[in-house]
Amino acid sequence: MQYWLVKSEPDVYSFEQLATDGKTRWDGVRNYQARNNLRAMKTGDLCLYYHSNIGLEVVGIAKVVKEHYPDPTAEKGDWSAVDLAPVKPLAQPVTLSEIKKHPALQQLLLVRNARLSVMPVSFDEFSVIVQMGETQL
Repeated sequence: MQYWLVKSEPDVYSFEQLATDGKTRWDGVRNYQARNNLRAMKTGDLCLYYHSNIGLEVVGIAKVVKEHYPDPTAEKGDWSAVDLAPVKPLAQPVTLSEIKKHPALQQLLLVRNARLSVMPVSFDEFSVIVQMGETQL
């Protein structure tokens, strides 16, 4: 199993909306590195769900339920989408400032390359953030 962090602006598509919908297509990614990360996702992989721009915090856990396929929102180019489903919200959101202060998270891509919308995280990084969020899987 692999672990990821996906980012969405909460006023565009929040974790709460994902929980209501039960599943969503993760599309619209137009960065090659993020696209390649989507293509590396496998069914069952877990994702930290991060609210960007507003909130700046990890708020939930999602899982990949359908591996990459052509992004139907792309008018041109070679872009991919995956399907995600909610697993559970974090009991306590974990803010970017808390993440930046934690010694075990200094190599997290969110800290080093905050603009990337889909990024891998290690099992240890995933576990630390889930623990900071006072949540158990």
